[in-house]
Amino acid sequence: MLNITDIKIRKLMNEGRLRAVVSITVDHSLAIHDIKVIEGQNRLFVAMPSRREETGIYRDVVHPISAQGRKELEESILAAYHQAVEQAGVSPDGEPSQD
Repeated sequence: MLNITDIKIRKLMNEGRLRAVVSITVDHSLAIHDIKVIEGQNRLFVAMPSRREETGIYRDVVHPISAQGRKELEESILAAYHQAVEQAGVSPDGEPSQD
């Protein structure tokens, strides 16, 4: 089980597919920055920090090893994202809420 001890939504966006940039802390000991929340065709998903190789291919710098670890990470980050969006008063698609 992944022990995420902190999630910070660093930046919310409403242009293009990128919706947020996130940092997490694992076990109060390891910080992971530049995690992205991206709007896919059917759902939001989490993209791990990556770098571009000389070949033009992007490779994750850090990533979960198991499907269960990825699921836990994504669920935690997306829950924090939705909470931040709600607190900011915008809808998940980046538009101002119609209250």
